[in-house]
Amino acid sequence: MHPLQLVDNEYKLLDFFIWDIDPVLISFAGLSIHWYGALFASAILCGFQVMKWIYVRENQNVQSLDNLLVYAVVGIIVGARLAHCLFYDPQYYFANPLKVFAIWEGGLASHGGGLGVILAVYFYQKKFEISYLWLLDRLAIATALFGFFVRVANFVNSEIVGHPTNVPWAVVFAKVDMLPRHPAQLYEAISYLAIFILLALCYRYSDIKRHAGALFGLFLCLIFSARLAIEVVKVKQAAYINESLLSTGQLLSVPFMLVGVFLLARAYKNRDATKASV
Repeated sequence: MHPLQLVDNEYKLLDFFIWDIDPVLISFAGLSIHWYGALFASAILCGFQVMKWIYVRENQNVQSLDNLLVYAVVGIIVGARLAHCLFYDPQYYFANPLKVFAIWEGGLASHGGGLGVILAVYFYQKKFEISYLWLLDRLAIATALFGFFVRVANFVNSEIVGHPTNVPWAVVFAKVDMLPRHPAQLYEAISYLAIFILLALCYRYSDIKRHAGALFGLFLCLIFSARLAIEVVKVKQAAYINESLLSTGQLLSVPFMLVGVFLLARAYKNRDATKASV
């Protein structure tokens, strides 16, 4: 007997929450606004407000945030799209190169979006003469909140689903199949929201922000630790067969985590050096 049949036979469908929402939020005069688009826009708006709060607190030029927003959004979209094409379905996009530009068909990889923002912010800080690590430390707080909204959007779209399970909180994604599954998107969303709150509290009430790279390093360690753990219950996203014990998402998370550990160790070392010189 196939292991998926055990779930279907042993548990009644009514025992689980069935998710089958219309992806279109509003339709008017031939135009449609999708839930994904609305939540993505909310992610950008909320992230912008977090950065505005930080800039006001630290007497920075709030007007320059408009430029930062443009750099960040372009970095996210370009990086996320290229990473999806290169790491999750390379054979298809090498055979159909023009499809790389068909973003409306779906396919954005969060690892690529993160790397895209890091590169975009580098060019931004060069132009506006702001400390690179200072900016990454503050942007990490907003990015964690951004990730929360994006994963909620994935849940609405029944994307990035988990493996079949019989846990009481399992969700049946009717657009995928009628099997109860781990709501992996919500696991990530809740994790990112908790990380956002933790980073904001650290920024507000501790001296971690005084140590360049510490907040960003903590962000990388927490976000990608969560990603490594939650990938265990996710259906693999890569179109090709991955023979490794780790999924593509987990493999891509390791370098980010290592950078996070390095930044935290560097900040800790610099802190001790500063204390010794006083």
